[in-house]
Amino acid sequence: MKLGVIADDFTGATDIAGFLVENGLATIQFSGIPAEADLTGVDAVVISLKSRSCPTSEAVRDSLAALDWLKARGCPRIYQKYCSTFDSTAAGNIGPVTDALLTALDSQLTLICPALPVNGRTVYQGNLFVGTQPLAESGMRHHPITPMTDSNLLRLMEAQAGGRAGLVPFTTISQGPSAIADAFEQLAADGVRYVVVDTLTEQHLLDIAAAALDMSLVTGGSGLAIGLARLLGDGNRAAAREAGRPLCKRAVVLSGSCSEMTNRQVACYQTMAPSLALDVAACLTQADYPAELARWVLRQPATPAPMIHATTSPNELAAIQARFGREAASEAVELCFAQVAVQLREAGVESFIIAGGETSSRITQALGIAAFHIGPQIAPGVPWVRATDAPLSLALKSGNFGDETFFSRAQEFFHD
Repeated sequence: MKLGVIADDFTGATDIAGFLVENGLATIQFSGIPAEADLTGVDAVVISLKSRSCPTSEAVRDSLAALDWLKARGCPRIYQKYCSTFDSTAAGNIGPVTDALLTALDSQLTLICPALPVNGRTVYQGNLFVGTQPLAESGMRHHPITPMTDSNLLRLMEAQAGGRAGLVPFTTISQGPSAIADAFEQLAADGVRYVVVDTLTEQHLLDIAAAALDMSLVTGGSGLAIGLARLLGDGNRAAAREAGRPLCKRAVVLSGSCSEMTNRQVACYQTMAPSLALDVAACLTQADYPAELARWVLRQPATPAPMIHATTSPNELAAIQARFGREAASEAVELCFAQVAVQLREAGVESFIIAGGETSSRITQALGIAAFHIGPQIAPGVPWVRATDAPLSLALKSGNFGDETFFSRAQEFFHD
């Protein structure tokens, strides 16, 4: 094993696993920490947790347990994966998990690199951008669980962690790996614990990866994996992609995300396929509601795949949360989607296109999937994955990833 990844949610795990495969590392992804696994021929292991928005103590505990599992199998490098929009609050969980991993690895310095330029996530003067907008002016400002009201990664990290943050500016990044490594060394000597790196292009990611190759811990979004995989892998990607290719044409789209991009994807797909909006009140009050939804899906034509969605506008979402309570509404929706997925699986549906990290996590657990082969990418950071022990294929999409045609684009791989 050349690299071990600890990801804070399921879609984030498939995001980085896809980039690892596309850039030359044979990769397997686990849903949670496995008891044991056959790692023959595996270059990288991705362990997906549900630690993005859980209590901080649980996030730290589970991340350290994942680290222990990887270290016990000789993993030489650890990658703490979080969302490219740095989803967190002033209490964590990115900072506390980073501190815990640094301490466990007896390391004093790590990298903070959420950038993914191919998806419009860049860092300039320490500020994270989503497309042309600073993070705090993007749709993430209204995220229902982790609203991002500051764009500066140094301030965000210092607010939730126990050390100082420092910046390697783009003027240094543009000079290449040697200059970047020298900047790391100087910042460490100055007592900096978290190194934020300006990142505007994929070449910057490659150079940062080269400078950070010997770090025992790096943290970031999936972009840094591009450079690490190219440096550590042998470039043979075809077999790994084929192992995760979706198996069948009978599919369903389940969208639990309320992000701006998913709103657009849902609106686009509604013009071409049967769709049904989830009723949150019914989720909370009608025990047979999941069965009703499953029957609706099965009555629709197989292609294009029918869609059930909980996607709604920020104002409508706020009204739902005010009426039912944020946690109760979220839990009810996730549980309903999971129950629908199980009933559809029993009825013969084998491919699930899922939008939203929490929704993906709950459905994956409900279907009993413990490990995935990573397949071809539908969009940057979103591959098809296939269960290692069952004929089940999933596309697990973080809310903001993909373009407006994502749901239909995912189904094109059934015909390749």
